[in-house]
Amino acid sequence: MRVLVVEDFKTLRESIAQALREQTYVVDEAGDGRLALWHLQSGHIDVVILDLMMPGVDGFQVLKAMERMKARPAVLILTARDTVDDRVKGLDAGADDYLTKPFALEEMLARVRALTRRRYKVTTSRIDIGTLQIDLNARRVFRAGVEIELSAREYAILEYLAMRQGEVVSRGEIWEHVHCNDALPESNVVDVFVSLLRKKIDAESPERLIHTRRGQGYMLGPGV
Repeated sequence: MRVLVVEDFKTLRESIAQALREQTYVVDEAGDGRLALWHLQSGHIDVVILDLMMPGVDGFQVLKAMERMKARPAVLILTARDTVDDRVKGLDAGADDYLTKPFALEEMLARVRALTRRRYKVTTSRIDIGTLQIDLNARRVFRAGVEIELSAREYAILEYLAMRQGEVVSRGEIWEHVHCNDALPESNVVDVFVSLLRKKIDAESPERLIHTRRGQGYMLGPGV
């Protein structure tokens, strides 16, 4: 999943970004509203963590601009303004959730997980696909009750495919949501990681869950 962190206080922004990266999120950073709007033009952001009070283009202006987006990301407002009026104003402006400073990183991560699930219309913290179980909170994966050890990248790809189960997901979409900075979008890195993931997920089961759609991408689901 891909998160945009918009915060003008560099130390806090980097701390949030690091915590998210440790949880396998792809993270973009912006120190002001103008740069945030530039990142949002990509259309591949799942969640925006947005500070309201920034010089120049502030958080409210960013929210206003996001109204015109076709695939609008979920928004978690992060601000020191904690009055009821401030919360109401932020939520009415289009935010999905509100967290006041100071805050615990664990709570911020939990809210991002919840917003990600909501964005993909996943209503619980566990996804079951056939005999495959994915614990989204603990980031643990089981097949027929046996835990499967995955690398951070393998898990990120599986989670994204699971969030969109039953859909054909292109290689480009996978790369945009789980890529690493040292990989190029035209490389075969996605195919390599999906191949490794398939060996772990499907190797010991007669039912294949990861399917290739030639020329289109990949799909996760039973018997599709």
